[in-house]
Amino acid sequence: MEIVILAVVIAVVVLGALGGLIVGSRRRKPLPPPPPKAPDITAPPAEPHVGEEAETPRDEPRRTIEEVDLPGGPAPVVVEEPPVAEAPGIEIEVPEPTAGRLVRLRARLSRSQNALGQGLLTLLSREHLDEDTWEEIEDTLLTADVGVQPTQELVERLRERVKVLGTRTPEELRGLLREELLKLVGTDLDRTVKTEPEGRKPGIVMVVGVNGTGKTTTTGKLARVLVADGRTVVLGAADTFRAAAADQLQTWGERVGAHTVRGPEAGDPASVAFDAVKEGKEMGVDVVLIDTAGRLHTKTGLMDELGKVKRVVEKHAPLDEVLLVLDATTGQNGLVQARVFAEVVDITGIVLTKLDGTAKGGIVVAVQRELGVPVKLVGLGEGADDLAPFEPEAFVDALIGD
Repeated sequence: MEIVILAVVIAVVVLGALGGLIVGSRRRKPLPPPPPKAPDITAPPAEPHVGEEAETPRDEPRRTIEEVDLPGGPAPVVVEEPPVAEAPGIEIEVPEPTAGRLVRLRARLSRSQNALGQGLLTLLSREHLDEDTWEEIEDTLLTADVGVQPTQELVERLRERVKVLGTRTPEELRGLLREELLKLVGTDLDRTVKTEPEGRKPGIVMVVGVNGTGKTTTTGKLARVLVADGRTVVLGAADTFRAAAADQLQTWGERVGAHTVRGPEAGDPASVAFDAVKEGKEMGVDVVLIDTAGRLHTKTGLMDELGKVKRVVEKHAPLDEVLLVLDATTGQNGLVQARVFAEVVDITGIVLTKLDGTAKGGIVVAVQRELGVPVKLVGLGEGADDLAPFEPEAFVDALIGD
């Protein structure tokens, strides 16, 4: 029995020793190292550990140095970043001087106006001026959009002077016609665009008109006229109903370094106009030009809103100018538009656009008679500097030619 017990004890000791050897050998066996982790270069890099950037030319991709933990210690990894695009600079243009601009554009004006001036000279040069000839002279004036009342006055004066003059040389006729047309156009009217109010800044000019007359373009060109004369300008894009109007006006302003105030599309035009004058005051500029939305003169609601813009602006200061832009090619229809606008806002001056096209020069006389205010500016083409101060002498000389 003792032998059996001894054998069992020996067996247990042997088994325990063998188990300890197996476990010890397993503990001493080294485990394989984990595979290296590849850096993620697609994710946007955080702040660099080292904060060091490689020096590269401006137009090459920038490389940022980062530390990435790898087996054997940190190693630098270069992460490519796209080059930063630089905004192109806006070149400020220098507009043409306004002095004598209409004279420089005379050829462009005369090409479309010879029907009036040359037509009258041809008729007056006839040897015998009978009633039929005088009727033709009247028809020529009416066709040129001079208007009934001014036509009758001019024909009456021409009759009297030709009768006294007797024999007429071409030079005498030209001088006679020039004098009478100048009287008709008016040389004693103040055609200055009022932008220098006494004792305050800025001068405030509001531009109004019907859709399609070139109102926003005229506002931009007027900014160029003022800048050419050494004035500083803020533009108010109060035409919030036409999507491209504010962009168009801002482009005109950027060309000459004028700041543009604009609001949200379909926003309140009066609010934009108010903010434009406010910013103009804060910036200390000379003139604020406010471009309003084109109005159908037959739409009462739109015209009332134009009156609201005027009232809101005048909470800052009185308007110095309200310029009505008319398309010279619309003739007598333009006079109907002018009447309605004059009832809503006090028009102080007329801008006639497209006078180089099929327009007839007589519209200058007719619109002045209709509103009792002068034509102050004329547009003679699509060029940036084709808006000119109206000069009666240069205009009449272009009508009758050399």
